[in-house]
Amino acid sequence: MLRQRKGSEPEKSSKPEKPRVDGEEDGDDDSKKKRREKERFHQKRREKELRRWNCVDSCCWFIGCICSIWWFLLFLFNAMPASFPQYVTEAITGPLPDPPGVKLLKEGLTAKHPVVFVPGIVTGGLELWEGHQCAEGLFRKRLWGGTFGEVYKRPLCWVEHLSLDNETGLDPSGIRIRPVSGLVAADYFAPGYFVWAVLIANLARIGYEEKNMHMAAYDWRISFQNTEVRDQTLSRIKSNIELMVVTSGGRKVVVIPHSMGVLYFLHFMKWVESPAPMGGGGGSDWCAKHIKAIMNIGGPFLGVPKAVTGLFSAEAKDIAVARAIAPGVLEMDVFGFQTLQHVMRMTRTWDSTMSMIPKGGDTIWGGLDWSPEEGYECVAKKMKNSDNQTAGQNGKVSLDKTKRLHYGRIISFGKDVADAESSKIERMDFRGAVKGNNLANTTCRDVWTEYHDMGIEGIKAVADYKVYTAGSLLDLLQFVAPKMMKRGSAHFSYGIADNLDDKKYEHYRYWSNPLETKLPNAPDMEIFSMYGVGVPTERAYVYKLSSAAECYIPFQIDTSAEGGQDCSCLKGGVYSVDGDETVPVLSAGFMAAKGWRGKTRFNPSGIGNYIREYNHAPPANLLEGRGTQSGAHVDILGNFALIEDILRVAAGATGKELGGDQVYSDIFKWSENINLPL
Repeated sequence: MLRQRKGSEPEKSSKPEKPRVDGEEDGDDDSKKKRREKERFHQKRREKELRRWNCVDSCCWFIGCICSIWWFLLFLFNAMPASFPQYVTEAITGPLPDPPGVKLLKEGLTAKHPVVFVPGIVTGGLELWEGHQCAEGLFRKRLWGGTFGEVYKRPLCWVEHLSLDNETGLDPSGIRIRPVSGLVAADYFAPGYFVWAVLIANLARIGYEEKNMHMAAYDWRISFQNTEVRDQTLSRIKSNIELMVVTSGGRKVVVIPHSMGVLYFLHFMKWVESPAPMGGGGGSDWCAKHIKAIMNIGGPFLGVPKAVTGLFSAEAKDIAVARAIAPGVLEMDVFGFQTLQHVMRMTRTWDSTMSMIPKGGDTIWGGLDWSPEEGYECVAKKMKNSDNQTAGQNGKVSLDKTKRLHYGRIISFGKDVADAESSKIERMDFRGAVKGNNLANTTCRDVWTEYHDMGIEGIKAVADYKVYTAGSLLDLLQFVAPKMMKRGSAHFSYGIADNLDDKKYEHYRYWSNPLETKLPNAPDMEIFSMYGVGVPTERAYVYKLSSAAECYIPFQIDTSAEGGQDCSCLKGGVYSVDGDETVPVLSAGFMAAKGWRGKTRFNPSGIGNYIREYNHAPPANLLEGRGTQSGAHVDILGNFALIEDILRVAAGATGKELGGDQVYSDIFKWSENINLPL
C-alpha cells in the first residue's frame, strides 16, 4: 500500500491469464460498446430526472426557508421582553409620553365613578343564536366583528342572516342574531383594530375593573325602541346603572357614548323617565339621581350626509372611488353575488341607519343659496404631532375663503348644477312622477333594492330634479325606498319642534332628535361634546346616472368631479368640510355650542355643556400605529388627550376643572349663522 501511495505500480496478479480464443476480441468490443451505450442512456435519464427533481426541490427549499424564517421570527417575537417594541419605537421616534392612566396614577387619581360605555353603529359584535341550514355549525359564533371569516366562506348566507325583515325591521323567520355581551363586545372590532380597548386599559390603570365598567351592548341594526321590544336592552341598561350606583356607594355613573351610541343614549334618557308601557317609568328625576356626566364622543346629533348616500346608492367616498376605478366590478353578477346590490339590500333593512339622516332641514344644513359653513375650505393644512394650532381666535384653524361653495346642496346631479346660481337651475318635480315597471325585480333573483320597482321614468325624474337640500332629502328617500322609509318614519323624526310641550313629542319617534326633545331635569349633570377636527369630512356630493344594466343601482357619485386649484374642497365628487372624517363639526358641536348652551327650550334645567375638540395629528410613522393624537372618528378613542379628559371626569373632575371649552374650529361662528329660536 505504501508503494502504491508513492506511485509504484501494483504487483501483477500471480494468476495466469486466460488464453484468448480467436473472435473473442471482436465480441468483447461489441459487448463493451453496448454496455457503454446502456450506461450513457441510464446516465442521461438520471441527469434528466435529477434536473426535474432539482426544480421541485428548489421550490420546496424556498418555501421551507420562508416558513422557517417566519416561525423563527414568531418565536423571537413571543420570546422578546414586552418592552422591546417600545424600546425600538423610542429609539427611532424618541421618548414616548406615558399613557394617560400611568400619568394620572402618578398624580394620585383613582377610580371613583362607575363608567358605562355605549358603542356606536357596526362596532359591536353580533353572534348567531339560530339560523338556517347554510349556517350549520355557527351557533354563538360571531357573524359581525372578529375575523369576518364567514364573509369569505359563505357570503350569501352571511348577508341573509344579517339582513332584517323588510316589513317589521326585526328578525326574519328562523334567524336570531344577538349582540355579544361584556366588555369584549366592542373592545376590538377585528383582531388588532381597537375600538374601546385602549380606553378600557387606561381606566384599569387607575383602578377600574369589570365590576365598575359596563359595556351597554345592543343590536345596532334595529331601531332604538325595538331594542327594548325584542331584547329589553333599555331595561337592562337602566337596571345595570342602578346596580352600579348602589354598589359604588351612591356614586353616579359617567356615561361614554360613541357615534350612533350618542343618539341611542339620548333616546334612553327620554325612555327612562317616560311612563310605562312606552317608557321605563323611572320618573323625571331618574337621570339627576344616577348620572354624573355624559361624555359624547363623535356624536352625530344632527345626522351625517354620508348616511344619505349610503341609503341612496350604497356609497361613501371610498366606495365611490373603488366603483370608478373598476366600473361594474362591484355590481357584476359574479357567481350570483352582486356586491353593491346585496350591501344595499342588507343595509336598507337596518332601521338604525335612518337615525343618522340629517335633522333640522334647511334651517340647520342650509338651502340652495346658503349654508352655515359656506365659503370655507376644508382644512388649511395637515397637522403634525409637533404642531400647535393657534391661528384665529380660540386657536381656530384659519380656512381659505377662495370660492363660494353651496354646501346646502347635499346632492347635485352634475358639477355645473352644484356651482350654478339657483335661479338658473331648471328643475322638474319628481314627487308626482309615475314609476314604471320595466325593471321588474323578477329578473333580479333575490337582489332587492326597490330601484327595480321604479322604472326608467322614475329614475329619470329623480335626476331631473337636479339638486337636493336637507329639506328635500326625505322626499327623495321616500320616493326611491318607500318600504324602508315607512319603517323609518315610525321610529325616527327629522324636524324642529315648534312647541316641545305638545303631547305628540311624548312619542318615542322623537326621542333621538335633539331638536324635538328636551334634556332631562338634571341641573347638576354635565354634558361633554367631544370630537375630532382637522380631517376633511363628507358634506355634499356630485352625482350622475349610472350606465343602464340589469339589476343595477342607477345612481352613483361622480368621481370625475374635481374642484381644481380654486376649490380644493371638491375631490372625487365629494365636498368636504371640517370634522372627524365621518361627522361634520356642525352636527357634532351645534347643540353644545348653541342649542343646549345655557337655559333654552331644549335644555330647560340649564345642564352644563362643554365642547372639547381635538386637533387631528396623524401618526409620524408606522410604529405609532393609528396614533395617539388622532381626531378621526374611531381612532379618536385612542387619543391620549381625550382619554385623559375622560379619566379625570371619571375620577371626580368637573367640566370647569378640565378647563371648560376647548375649541379649534369655527363652530360658534357657524352656529350663529343658524336662525333657530331658543
